[in-house]
Amino acid sequence: MIADRRAAERLQQLLQLAERELAHLLLTDQRLFSKPFTTARALQLETDPDLAERVDAFVARFGRLQDTLGDKALPAYLVAHGERIATFIDNLDRAERLGLIRDAQQWMDIRKLRNLMIHEYVEDPAMLASALQAAHDFVAELAAVVERLRSATF
Repeated sequence: MIADRRAAERLQQLLQLAERELAHLLLTDQRLFSKPFTTARALQLETDPDLAERVDAFVARFGRLQDTLGDKALPAYLVAHGERIATFIDNLDRAERLGLIRDAQQWMDIRKLRNLMIHEYVEDPAMLASALQAAHDFVAELAAVVERLRSATF
């Protein structure tokens, strides 16, 4: 039940944004992961500008959607439904109890993965390949959270 109409309007705007971000992420995900992302592919980034652009787009879109959901939409959902917001991890724990996310720890892992892809990939192609493949595996969870938020809100 909606307790704060203004927060519900903000949540609706955030969900529309998340749906657009998800659509872009899914396109990039499909193009980048038509085959597994291996260390050999990571080593091609220096000589294949198209591949490098797809990786950059995936990392940016993955991070943006994760931020929109975790830092904005989940707290907005809590406020709209009369819940108190707290620290990031406390909000994740509450979202897990409400069934909005499957696993709060998984979300912490997603955040670490985002940070790893942004900061470490230039130095270690094997680490980049592993992080990208793991992020690809999390895309379905991000999509599911968008749907759960949409279903639970409206």
